[in-house]
Amino acid sequence: MILIDDTCVSDDIAEKFFVCNLEKCKGACCVEGDLGAPLEASELPVLEEIYENVKPYLTPEGIAAIEEQGKYIRDWEGDYSTTTINDRECAYAFYDERNILKCGIEQAYLDGKTDFKKPISCHLYPIRITKYDNFHALNYDRWSICSDACTLGEHLGVEVYKFLKEPLIRAYGEDWYRQLEEEIAHGKV
Repeated sequence: MILIDDTCVSDDIAEKFFVCNLEKCKGACCVEGDLGAPLEASELPVLEEIYENVKPYLTPEGIAAIEEQGKYIRDWEGDYSTTTINDRECAYAFYDERNILKCGIEQAYLDGKTDFKKPISCHLYPIRITKYDNFHALNYDRWSICSDACTLGEHLGVEVYKFLKEPLIRAYGEDWYRQLEEEIAHGKV
């Protein structure tokens, strides 16, 4: 375990390999699971603000689900997540020409329509964060639909923390990430 400021980072994040392999999984993480993508409270007004810029990227089914259920939902535990279509795929997802599920929010970002890339929970996956009163626990979430990503990561020699450098910096800052790299390097010596 690696302790940095108010975070506790699982050793798996430093030791396991991972590189998304969309050609194999076809974006299954956007459709599998019990709920949509977990959302931070700070992301709720952002979804409200950017929706009209994101809407052209969404499917008619996604738009209908959002118009019926709202731009996000609150679950039985009081947590927020993205709206889903028939309790399955994220309403913000769409299929590209290769039949790969992609994020409409991220596509709007890539096209310069918004400055919000996507929910941090999506950006950080396969890292899941559990927030406690005094610290955050960062854990590597193993999911069978990502087995090809593990294989590709191992083949390329890319650990989870390296693959997720950008979102880790987005979540915790550059200094935090440098500390993480130093802790990992020190631990391997």
